Amino acid sequence: MTEFSPVAVGFIGLGLLVVLMALRFPIGIALGTVSLSGMFVLRGPSAAMAALAGLPFEFAASWSLSAVPMFLLMGAIAFHTGLTRSLFSAARNWLSFLPGGLAVATNFASAGFAAVSGSSLATAAAMGRIAIPEMLKARYDPGLATAVVAASGTLGSLIPPSILFVLYGIFTDQPIGKLLIAGILPGLLTAFVYAAMIIGRCHLNPNLAPALDEKVTMTERLAELRKVWPVPALILAVAGSLYSGLATTTEAAAVGAFMAFVVGALQGRLTWRAFIDSVQESLASTASIFFVAIGAILLTRFLALSGVPNYLATLMGAWALDPILVVLGASLIYLFLGMFLDPVGLMLITLPVLMPMFRALNLDLIWIGVLVVKYLEIGLLTPPVGLNAYVVSGVVGSAVPLSRIFHGLIWFLAAEGLIMALLIGFPQISLYLPNLMSN
Repeated sequence: MTEFSPVAVGFIGLGLLVVLMALRFPIGIALGTVSLSGMFVLRGPSAAMAALAGLPFEFAASWSLSAVPMFLLMGAIAFHTGLTRSLFSAARNWLSFLPGGLAVATNFASAGFAAVSGSSLATAAAMGRIAIPEMLKARYDPGLATAVVAASGTLGSLIPPSILFVLYGIFTDQPIGKLLIAGILPGLLTAFVYAAMIIGRCHLNPNLAPALDEKVTMTERLAELRKVWPVPALILAVAGSLYSGLATTTEAAAVGAFMAFVVGALQGRLTWRAFIDSVQESLASTASIFFVAIGAILLTRFLALSGVPNYLATLMGAWALDPILVVLGASLIYLFLGMFLDPVGLMLITLPVLMPMFRALNLDLIWIGVLVVKYLEIGLLTPPVGLNAYVVSGVVGSAVPLSRIFHGLIWFLAAEGLIMALLIGFPQISLYLPNLMSN
């Protein structure tokens, strides 16, 4: 027994978790250590061992989780078979006439690759290798060239398929298909707001992005479009089967991975080396995600035993007369913690604490899911641990200092402020398509 109340033990555990992460412990290990120790203190060693013996298997055996490796495999095959380069080339030929045309092309090409990748980091890494050298060669401002890749890479978290939406749906018991469809309009809104900001900036300050001295004929543009037909095919295969109800999330993910395999083989781009690399990348990413998620499952059990979620929900309900205040309070939490934690870890740490509050106030959890994923995107861009900025920095090396990348991201973070205001003020942006599925 302990002289502390269960709620006090819960808060002590959360404090220790923050300390361990500040010391750069792997998130999965920190989650598991704190959770098992807390259960040991609250209920004894038998309860802790029972949780360790049963919960990881129950989680990993979830059928819905099989969508994660399938989506990752689809994105890996798409990258290794050259779809990324084709997307950028097509977007460049169609959009290069605009102010900041290469940056706008990068933005929309990233949106296209996000729709077959599901990973923000993979999108940023893939587009960074292709688009940044082209923009720097065209004498674009280095801050703009690198920031647009880092920012538009975050679309991989929102536009389906999204690994974060799959995990959110599993942890909150929400329909994953509706969550994936809910990300479409916010993802497109983000891409178009980014594009408008880039065009406006480059129109007012042409030195940021000198005009390209090249002529592209309509024949060349149409020829490039023919090279990217697999992308809309994959998007229709996944989003179309989900929206129509013809396939579950897992089935749609399997169809997408299979189609990526077939397309790569038909185009002669899927070599044995590319296939092996795709499988290895998918396995490594899946194992990493599952390791953190199992730690989060243990944390959920520990917090439930401690009573912290119910305590916070009661406390929140006592003063939050307006649910928007709760959303804004959660927004501040995500914005702050997003500066230090990776997206998967942040989401899985906060959901056990915040979700009971959202449920107590009868907030639409599909809408909340979109907001959570958007805030996780923003965390990928904010210092000191803006992972997408570090991915881009790794691509460009010493050619562009990390500080220059973060400075360039200020404009994109300002755009995110506008986007979040629209998504919070007008929930139907997120809910329109999922509601049509219900009807």
